[in-house]
Amino acid sequence: MQIRTLGRELSVSAMGFGAMGLSEFYGEAKDAHSLEVLKTVIDTGVNMIDTANVYGRGHNERLIGHFLATLKSAQREQIKIATKCGIDRPADATYERSINNQPDYIRQCCHESLQRLGVERIDLYYLHRVNPDASIEESMSCLSELVKEGKIAHVGLCEVSATTLEKAHRVHPVAALQTEYSLWTRDIEQDILPMAVKLGIGVVPYSPLGRGFLTGKYLNNSHFSEGDFRKNNARFSDENMKYNTRILDVIQPLAEKYHCTLGQIALAWLLAQYDQIVPIPGTKNSQYAVENAGAADIRLSPEDVAFINALKNSIEIKGERYSLEGMKGVNA
Repeated sequence: MQIRTLGRELSVSAMGFGAMGLSEFYGEAKDAHSLEVLKTVIDTGVNMIDTANVYGRGHNERLIGHFLATLKSAQREQIKIATKCGIDRPADATYERSINNQPDYIRQCCHESLQRLGVERIDLYYLHRVNPDASIEESMSCLSELVKEGKIAHVGLCEVSATTLEKAHRVHPVAALQTEYSLWTRDIEQDILPMAVKLGIGVVPYSPLGRGFLTGKYLNNSHFSEGDFRKNNARFSDENMKYNTRILDVIQPLAEKYHCTLGQIALAWLLAQYDQIVPIPGTKNSQYAVENAGAADIRLSPEDVAFINALKNSIEIKGERYSLEGMKGVNA
């Protein structure tokens, strides 16, 4: 597994792992099975595991903390844990959320995450969403203090605009920007990605496989149970899925050319966009975890990268990526 650097000095595997689905949003998950998946993930050489305090309302961090406790110290030292704060969800099962960037709340969340993860320091701590009515300078100052106190090693932001990213970076170096980025979500290419490159900030694409769509394994809405986020997501309606499969048809010949899967082409394309990009595909399947990690070994030719880059000019993707509730704090 190759190593990449996020920001100035955070060295991580070229492919990370997004652990959210081991707790919620993508149907039922069982802890015993999830721990086996996590073991497979690190066996592939992936050493960055991404979580958040709101995934499963703390469950995801506790699960990862339990996993870390099973590792020998030498192996544990190689693992980089990224987690987040800033989204406040009610205790019930609703999807409602509010955005809280107040320093006292950030400190409280950091303390709770440290306890759940069972670690003394968080390797990468993100502000999960930004409240446009709050001061990003004040929030960043708080995060900077947590770095000085040794509670966190590096600061990250999620789903922010280029302007907010630059403003935050002036207060304290931002190691990584986490944002949705994939072959069917390319909004960041206009302003946000160029700003990250200019400032030397790493980019961590979540949902790099289009929530599984870009693997070609999900072609109609009936694949998803009622507990699956995708069941009621606009992009995954039968009408939109049928339309959006055009992008799969176009990249299929490339998968054949490189003797790999559609998903691996999608991940290899992301890696070719910027040397500080580290995608974090998630899965509940150990076989797919191995497949995703293997994408780091695929080198697309400059001609094929340029061909895929140009697809956004000819292929439209139908359906919003989130509901209005899910878009709270996005690109603030």
